[in-house]
Amino acid sequence: MRAVIRRDRRLVCDEIAELTPGAGQVLVKTLACGICGSDLHALHHMEHMIDLGRRSGAPDSGFDPSADTVFGHEFCAEILDHGPGSAKALKIGTRVVSVPVTVHGAGMEALGFSNRLPGGFAERMILSEALILAVPNGLPTDQAALTEPFAVGAHAVAKARLEPKSVSLVIGCGPVGLAVIAGLKAKGHGPVIAADFSPRRRAAAERLGADIVIDPAVESPHERWEGLGVPKSRAAQGMMRMMGQAIAQPVVFECVGSPGVLQALIEAAPAGSQIVVAGVCMETDKIEPSIAITKEIELTFVFGYSPEEFAMTLRQLSEGVIDVTGLVTGTVGLDGVADAFTALGDPEAHVKILVQPNG
Repeated sequence: MRAVIRRDRRLVCDEIAELTPGAGQVLVKTLACGICGSDLHALHHMEHMIDLGRRSGAPDSGFDPSADTVFGHEFCAEILDHGPGSAKALKIGTRVVSVPVTVHGAGMEALGFSNRLPGGFAERMILSEALILAVPNGLPTDQAALTEPFAVGAHAVAKARLEPKSVSLVIGCGPVGLAVIAGLKAKGHGPVIAADFSPRRRAAAERLGADIVIDPAVESPHERWEGLGVPKSRAAQGMMRMMGQAIAQPVVFECVGSPGVLQALIEAAPAGSQIVVAGVCMETDKIEPSIAITKEIELTFVFGYSPEEFAMTLRQLSEGVIDVTGLVTGTVGLDGVADAFTALGDPEAHVKILVQPNG
């Protein structure tokens, strides 16, 4: 079968071995798979990513970043066959999504970051029957494929210390920031301020429910705090409390992942803010803790999502609680994946591109 393979830090379209599902597994046809920012980074810096993961204490699966790898972990697929001893709870032809992990006798494979099993940039995949979820309510395939990235936003929101009157600021409206905005609005939180330099991304943030959308080149988003009931200094906050006035809890979501952004937020955010770091900075960064200490800034770093958050996100998409209509701005077959990686470097060109290996 055909797949797009990372080989020698390039993407090549080639044939790979056919797959046979084992016990408790299903063979699926990939219908659509999103290109993630981590895929873009991994193309050239996979070795660094794996080293950071191992230094963080992640279990060593034996993954060799220099060997062939088929990316793709944001997918919707169709069941083709069941492995031996499977429960067959879902029939052949059922459209499914899954947390991108496949369990086998020797452990598990992280789909998209495995030498043994291909991810969604292949015509077919092997999934664990226990982890697949049927796509409900006729949710279109392109929207179902967004379950995984939007679950990332749901997890970031779940880790935030949000109160009924909290004011949230989302810095960066790429896929992670958009998922956070959707997660906030799905839970009824607001007002939500969204900031991005890209007009296209700001428009997407507005469609997903951001209450205030700001171009940082024109206005600092931090100028909006006081008008929304959040004094920036500890002295002003103390005065409000002395007068019996409530202060809306400020929460900042850092969704950029570039060096220097976290320090800039520590300096600009109101005292007492929680900064939820959802953007993945892959480089060494520097902050000045004294400023965060003086302002009593809380830093919360988040990663991934739980199976429950994944399932909740699928349900919210299928029920229209989160409306992702129009977020997919391009589709490509396997032969177009390499060019799509280049196109995604321009935030004005695309919001999200899906790969359709069998299209």
